[in-house]
Amino acid sequence: MNHSTQSSLDRPIWAALTGRQAHLRQGDLLARRYHPDVAPFAAVACETPAAYQTLHQLLLPHEQVALLSFDPVDPVDALRAEPMGMIHQMVATRHEARGTDDLEVIPLGSVDAKDMLDLVQKTKPGPFGKRTHEMGNYIGVRDRGRLIAMAGERMHLDGFVEISAVCVDDAWRGRGLAGRLVNVLRRDIEQRGETPFLHVLGDNHSAIGLYERLGFELRRRFILTRIRHADPGAA
Repeated sequence: MNHSTQSSLDRPIWAALTGRQAHLRQGDLLARRYHPDVAPFAAVACETPAAYQTLHQLLLPHEQVALLSFDPVDPVDALRAEPMGMIHQMVATRHEARGTDDLEVIPLGSVDAKDMLDLVQKTKPGPFGKRTHEMGNYIGVRDRGRLIAMAGERMHLDGFVEISAVCVDDAWRGRGLAGRLVNVLRRDIEQRGETPFLHVLGDNHSAIGLYERLGFELRRRFILTRIRHADPGAA
């Protein structure tokens, strides 16, 4: 990977919001966030009081966003920072050589939004909002009309696409559905000449094991931090 690639993956939220997903953002040159209905992620241009003050202005008193950083976040007094854990960034390091089984895999879109939200609420794969499906291609599997598994594309950087929202209803776990969906997305991303990557909580050992078996390797670790107003009543 060249230096610009490294920089992009080191700051994936900022890279997405200043590049291919700028149409989904709120903010300016100092701080940016995804629209609240799209994703709860934000980033600052640099670690300065002015940047964090701009981020504060982007948040309503009841709202919160999540930041990725190498070091603990120290925002301005008007904001509260709450560490949420370590995030592993994993990148596909080899192409999927085998044929990908996409039997019964279907595209998902706006008409499926309610079912997608219902599945996410049951399985808790991570943040997913009313418009998250607008971030990229989402696919799933239905059983007698019921959505039982899904996965999709979240952050888009130059040359890289994040795979996210990988989830399977508990009653259908253990049948290889998550791996199938990830491989279908991976195949499509690689056919476009891009590299798949993903983020997973460091304590989610089962998911990390699955992604390693699918050919993803740890690139680096981030601190995940929740940011909110220090005094929500002061608007």
